[in-house]
Amino acid sequence: MSEHKSRKLPRRNFLKTSAGVAAGVTVAPYFWTSLYAKAGSKNDRPIVAAIGVGKPGSYGEGRGSYNGHRAAQFGDMVACCDVDRKYADLFASHYGGKCRPYGDFRKLLERKDIEAVTIGTPDHWHTAIAIAAMKAGKDVYCEKPLTLTIDEGKLICKVAKQTGRVFQVGTQQRSEHKGMFLKAVALARSGRLGKKLIITCACHDSWRGGPFATMNPPPQLNWDFWLGQAPKAPYCPERCHFRFRGWMEYTGGPLTNWGAHHVDIAQWALGYENSGPVEVEGTGKFQNIPNGYNVPTTFDVTLTFENGNKIIFCDGPNGILFEGENGRIFANRGRLTGKPIEELTEGDRQWLDGEVVRLYKGKRPGNHMQNFFECVKDRTQPISDVFTHHRIVTSCHISNIAMLLRRKLRWNPEKEDFIGDAEASAMRSRKQREPYSIKTMTA
Repeated sequence: MSEHKSRKLPRRNFLKTSAGVAAGVTVAPYFWTSLYAKAGSKNDRPIVAAIGVGKPGSYGEGRGSYNGHRAAQFGDMVACCDVDRKYADLFASHYGGKCRPYGDFRKLLERKDIEAVTIGTPDHWHTAIAIAAMKAGKDVYCEKPLTLTIDEGKLICKVAKQTGRVFQVGTQQRSEHKGMFLKAVALARSGRLGKKLIITCACHDSWRGGPFATMNPPPQLNWDFWLGQAPKAPYCPERCHFRFRGWMEYTGGPLTNWGAHHVDIAQWALGYENSGPVEVEGTGKFQNIPNGYNVPTTFDVTLTFENGNKIIFCDGPNGILFEGENGRIFANRGRLTGKPIEELTEGDRQWLDGEVVRLYKGKRPGNHMQNFFECVKDRTQPISDVFTHHRIVTSCHISNIAMLLRRKLRWNPEKEDFIGDAEASAMRSRKQREPYSIKTMTA
């Protein structure tokens, strides 16, 4: 890691400066009225359901609710599911008695009328529900990160191929934010920044705190079902709902939360969206507090690809810095900046707009959920397909594994396994608690 350590200060300063210049980097709140707008004629609207709706209100905390209501713009919402019955009932109440709430997703998936589902559960439930939905003949829109482990991703891809279902992952930076991320990808892939690229993905998503007091779960919450495949643990509010992101039992921490967005763009920009790195090393700090948040609070990881290009994954102001021998640019959800952007001619801008459409499979980017429903209709691959996202989140998972083992690891992207390290290979999967194992839940 010595190569990038010497350049760390200017890189972090550039990230900080660019983040400060870029106003509006947070996502604007959504408004209920705009989400219920009907799209298309009645005959064009598939029958849809939302699994894992969570707490409504904010974009982050109510992500499952947000995605379910966005899906209702393009389909008829007839069912929802959450192990916290309060949230299932609240979500259903917006549809005038036409949306039936469930507490068990398997009962919802038994319905033959449902054609597509959104999945907004905590990460450790994504794989079981997605596989069960595909086997039940449903198309799937699933929040990122796709999986809890590397081997779960392999399994989802296998079932997706077997069933032929349309599967969109919720990495909306591929579609939204005025195409700024796609423009950055196009510039990097074109060689205009240079051939030797270092892309720094920074995110600030820190969870600190504990020990937390345990208590009886609220009566409307099926706590054992919420825990699912994860180890048995006493209830505390800090484990549940949106705060699950602070626990490695249910997620991969900041590296698979914001990291899944940024590494997705970076690996796509390097041309490795269908492959992966060959080496990973890094350091991280973890809290050591009983019954406290245990995801990394700081991290610094380097992923090296076969051609020598690198992705650096670190904590810091949110955004992506693309550096080559010919220049550097910075992108976040507010702005795309850098001299190579400022120096674009009118002809360059026309070329760049065309490259964005090409990257977006011949369509104009704009609405990630709309892209999913367009692909449901024409049975094509959506922009954030399950296969490329599996590769992206694998990079995030192996970054976590390298930090936990505190050593450099070699990775074979073709075999999707570590080279010469049995301990690391064993961490491609996790022990699953019964009766909630993926095998049992999808039988």
